[in-house]
Amino acid sequence: MARLWLHLCIYLQIPGFCTNLLLSQAPEGILAQTNNETQILCELKENAGVYWYRWSQARQIFEFLVFSNMLGKATYGTNISQDKFSVRGVSSHTSYSLHISHLHDSDNGTYYCSVSQSSQLLLGRGTQLGVVDVLPLKAASKKGACSPLIWVPLATGVLVILLSLVHTAHRLHRLRRRLWLRIHRQ
Repeated sequence: MARLWLHLCIYLQIPGFCTNLLLSQAPEGILAQTNNETQILCELKENAGVYWYRWSQARQIFEFLVFSNMLGKATYGTNISQDKFSVRGVSSHTSYSLHISHLHDSDNGTYYCSVSQSSQLLLGRGTQLGVVDVLPLKAASKKGACSPLIWVPLATGVLVILLSLVHTAHRLHRLRRRLWLRIHRQ
């Protein structure tokens, strides 16, 4: 019955229904490149150990990854590599981060931090991890969108044109003055 309830929570992912104010998880989603590493943060409101689980949509399994207690001692799930997954305490015994290294397609899924309270398993909101071979290109920001290889010659060209206009305007002014003086001398 408990397993059915857990699967129902994961399938529905109703905010506040299977989560609790005792913990928060960040970020909501991560897109990471194959063979790199990433981390997921879990903030607890009380000093407690933290469980980490993964829901794999492709394989349709919910698996226990690792439990880390307040002393930093870790207990790993069946066939879970200690080289791939590690839990580290952050600043206090109320923040934990799950580090995942050597990322591959099989790491795709939704990761949940969890605490046990009064025989209940309270889940975080989940972090969706997507592992890709090539990260998509980010759009260039509006600030500094042009490379110096483009704007330096462009600015130089504008400066040359402005100097030419100043020189031409000065010559036209002198010519106009000469003509005015010739007309008025006669």
